Amino acid sequence: MSDSGSHVRQLRQEAEGLKHEAERATDPQERQRLQDKAGRLLAQSEQESAMAAGDIYPQE
Repeated sequence: MSDSGSHVRQLRQEAEGLKHEAERATDPQERQRLQDKAGRLLAQSEQESAMAAGDIYPQE
């Protein structure tokens, strides 16, 4: 797999880990922070995946 594919996979794994941390968090603010960060990482991975596939182009 290409470097971009590897990076996308890494982002998704990190997001999954953050989701699991959020599920275990007892503090509501910490839980929300982790969920938000996981969501941002997933969005970034989707964007990078689409860019690698040539579906979208970065905005300048």
